[in-house]
This record gives sequence, structure tokens and C-alpha cells, in this order.
Amino acid sequence: MSNPFLLNMDFSRAVNVVSEEASWVTSPADGVSRIHLEREAEESGHTTSFVRFVPGSSFPEHMHTRGEELYVLDGVFSDEYGDYPAGTYIRNPPGSRHKPFSKEGCELFVKLDQFQSNDTERVVIRPEDQHWQAGIGNLRVLSLHNFEGESAALVFWPENEVFQPHTHWGGEEIVVLSGRFIDEHGEYPAVSWLRSPHMSKHFPRVEEETLILVKVGHLPQEEAHA
Repeated sequence: MSNPFLLNMDFSRAVNVVSEEASWVTSPADGVSRIHLEREAEESGHTTSFVRFVPGSSFPEHMHTRGEELYVLDGVFSDEYGDYPAGTYIRNPPGSRHKPFSKEGCELFVKLDQFQSNDTERVVIRPEDQHWQAGIGNLRVLSLHNFEGESAALVFWPENEVFQPHTHWGGEEIVVLSGRFIDEHGEYPAVSWLRSPHMSKHFPRVEEETLILVKVGHLPQEEAHA
């Protein structure tokens, strides 16, 4: 029997979602809704989503069997361990538990059950903890995570910046946080999600100041299940 919840789990294919063109779907928790980007099962397994908490909403306590990675897009996200304003990057390792909520409301980018089993460090990088460095050309880069060939970073593109053509070993995943990201395949406004497979190529550029969250080296190096 086919799985009716399976979504974008063939990692050999390029895919993109523009949030303003997508539908928010209610979750089991009142006041919490999601845009599904990748989905293995109804409420478990490999999942990538945009998530919205309305003010005063919460989600029941739960465990992250294979970890949780998230970035706070807007508002303030909270759990019993602290408050995390917009611009905060969080990694909750495999086996961790929490009960998230938001007093004022928030929007998140969330990846569930995708950690390597031996990647066990909890990471919280708030805006005040960020140390930017020079990248290729005029780019500015903030490294967020590196582990056994997988990495995540924030990349700031100044107006009219053009990057070099390049190939994605282990794939590339991008969330456009502000501005508009452009390559030969299309244009992607703020709060867009792009996933490019192993050994894909592109020639990216921008016309306005643009901030992206980029993750590389984490996708299968062969065709995954459809």
C-alpha cells in the first residue's frame, strides 16, 4: 500500500517551495500549523517543515528520536530551557525532549529525525552570539554546524553579488530568509525552500541584499526511495 503522507522523499530530484504560494496545515496541537516540505510519515520520521505558532500556543512534550534542527524565522520560540528570538539556530540531539510554546507567536524552519546517530551536541546560537566571517567574493558567512561532511551556515549576499558556478557534493538545501535568491532555474523570494540533489550544479546570484540558510553534504549520494 502506498504511503499517503510521503512527500518529497526522492532525494535525487530537485524541489522548491515558496511559502506564500503554499497552504498551512493544522497540526495536532491547537494554534500550531505547518507547511510540509519533506515528509516520511504522518507524525514521525524524517520531516522538514515551516511551522507557525500563534500567540499563546504550545505543543505537547515530545522526544526527538533522531534529533531536531530549527531556525527561528520570526517572533520568539520558547521551551522549558529558554526563549529563542528570531535569528536563533538550535540543534536538539537524538533522544532529547522538550515542550515548546510561544507567548507572542513565532514562525520556524524545522528539520526532524535527520541527525547522524553520533552527532550528539546540543547547539544554541542566538543573534548576539553570531560571529560573521568573510566568504568568497563579497559574501559574509556564519558557520552554524559542521559534522562529518555535513555543514550548515548563514550566508549574507550584498546587492548584485554573483557567485561562481559550483557542484553540490552531498546535495544542498537552502532557506531564503530575506531578499530574493536567483539561479538559472528560477527566482526564490523570502521564505522559500530549495533542495538540490547530490552532484547538481547551479550558478547563483542576487539583485538585492539577501540572507540564506544553507545546508550541504547531508543528502544521499545515490537515489533514495520515491
